[in-house]
Amino acid sequence: MSAFAHGLVVGKFCPLHIGHQLLLNYAQESCEELTVLSYTKPGFPGMDAPRREEWLSALYPRATHWVLDDDRLAAHCRQRGVAVQTLPQNDNGDDVHRQFVAWLLREVIGRPVDVIFTSEAYGPGFAQALSRCQLAIGEPEVSHVSVDMGRRQLPISGTAIRGDLHAHRQWLSPLVYKDFVRRVAIVGGESTGKSTLAVALAQAFGTVHAPEYGRELWEAQGGILAESDLLHIARTQVAREDSLSLTASRFLMCDTTPLTTLLYARAMFGRSDPALDYLAQRGYDRWILCDPDVPFVQDGTRRNDAFRHEQHKQYLEELAARGTRYLRLSGAWDTRIITAIAAVEELDSEPYRDWLSRPYPC
Repeated sequence: MSAFAHGLVVGKFCPLHIGHQLLLNYAQESCEELTVLSYTKPGFPGMDAPRREEWLSALYPRATHWVLDDDRLAAHCRQRGVAVQTLPQNDNGDDVHRQFVAWLLREVIGRPVDVIFTSEAYGPGFAQALSRCQLAIGEPEVSHVSVDMGRRQLPISGTAIRGDLHAHRQWLSPLVYKDFVRRVAIVGGESTGKSTLAVALAQAFGTVHAPEYGRELWEAQGGILAESDLLHIARTQVAREDSLSLTASRFLMCDTTPLTTLLYARAMFGRSDPALDYLAQRGYDRWILCDPDVPFVQDGTRRNDAFRHEQHKQYLEELAARGTRYLRLSGAWDTRIITAIAAVEELDSEPYRDWLSRPYPC
């Protein structure tokens, strides 16, 4: 039997790291039910509420998660029929945050807790404040359990990790770290050096690349593809990227994208499955388009140079229509490599984009 009925853990989880997990693991083992509350104002790029919720839900599926931003909080307030409030600022005093959590438990979550778990010095005062609020309305007193106070077992903090996520990746679950791996899309017509470039960039940055599944299936099926194969190809390519992002370092080089599969569907069958259209909206951190200004090499799987140029025209039209920024690679191979490496390195100076700004279809 668990020591407590209903426990609470509160944190930013920006990002969720193994120090947080030590706390959450202990809390989950000690409670019949665990509620996890996550909020931050202002937020941090690449760590918005949907992304934090995915981390928590994946690693702690038995817990109840309240991952909030102002819009989510307002929606919960309206659903409960209470006056809409906004999140406190991170630099507000302890009393402001304590009053907010007490109000949230009472008016929005609608359930008291009998214990809170923290790794911080503010923990005892937080428990006392919640106790006063709950006892005043006939709810139970709130205990406090300290876990690894002073970070002796795991000397890490979210602030330190945010300073250099990749240098501190050992403190992050692969399920969390993968969302900070930048995906580089390499596209272009047939015989423009995409696969060679993907391998070369992966080697240059000490990471992995996602090979083109469509080519593998085409060869396995003797050069015959049914219309339904195209959606299967796109879904498999996405799954391959997601799987490889768990082991990638800083960057994942993607040899083709679902957009490529969409263009093949239109060329081969004159139409495309709506699900494939959706997958083709998948977002990438950097797009590299290889120009068809190198000799066309017929390897037995390609059409011809005219088709290659038509493909290039379609990429230009599609990327322009979507307002997608891309690097256009042309010229000699050595020049292409140097230019591509510089473009990928630039990603380190760009902020991580929030979850909802990066289409990420299943």
